[in-house]
Amino acid sequence: MSHDELDPTPIRFMRHVCHGDYARPMQSPAVHTYVALALHVGGRMRVEHRGEFELRAGHLHLIPAGDAHRVLSASHAEMWGIGFCRTCLDPARYGDLLAPLDRVRHGASPVVELPAARQAYVLDLLRELEREQQAAGALPVVSESLLALVLAEVVRASGSVRAAPAQRPSIVAEALAVIEARCLGPLSLKEVAEAVRRTPAHVTTAVKQATGRTVVAWIVEGRLAEARRRLLATDEYVDVIAERVGYADSSHFVRLFRRHHGVTPAAWRAQHRRAQRPDPG
Repeated sequence: MSHDELDPTPIRFMRHVCHGDYARPMQSPAVHTYVALALHVGGRMRVEHRGEFELRAGHLHLIPAGDAHRVLSASHAEMWGIGFCRTCLDPARYGDLLAPLDRVRHGASPVVELPAARQAYVLDLLRELEREQQAAGALPVVSESLLALVLAEVVRASGSVRAAPAQRPSIVAEALAVIEARCLGPLSLKEVAEAVRRTPAHVTTAVKQATGRTVVAWIVEGRLAEARRRLLATDEYVDVIAERVGYADSSHFVRLFRRHHGVTPAAWRAQHRRAQRPDPG
């Protein structure tokens, strides 16, 4: 399985272009640690994700974090999209906007067709997100606002689609939903297992087999993603950030952060803030 992470920002514009025909399936599925929304703007692509689908212009592919998927074939396909950290979003503000992703985990189709009259608008939002992220002095609140507008379009488009009959999500989907909702507070493998009514061994084996990561690794990634967001977007002290992302011991948090990123949180903040600073010339 292939993995990637959002770093440094919790929201990322993405573009993928397939020139010509691609007839060989990906050898192994991809699994993201973040949510991905992929709008197909041209060509055709056949994907495997909770079944097989052919994606054409105007189709939005909704990929919850941890969902394995792969490209089976493509012909002159072009896709624009957004990757974002769900843990980094305020559930009180974004809960309703994330409902289509929750329905995917409960068995609804991961493909939503945008109305033709709204496709140009969504493309404009994605272009603006790309411009914002390439600009010196980019403001995180602007990226969040653009993401919210795109998610609103997904909600409106998916509201007119008959969802698959509600069904209980898999143990893996349930476990990942618990982690997304609770990883910024005290949370252990045992508590995740209790929440999904299985043994710790059963849950961690299922999650590892499906996603390539352990339950603990998913908890750590959710915490570190929010820590990175706070390091960039706020002036909070490192020990305050450590507590806000679930670590009572700030020295443990610093060691963990350094193990994953090669530098301390303070050094990481300084590096990335320098990179974002507007050029005085």
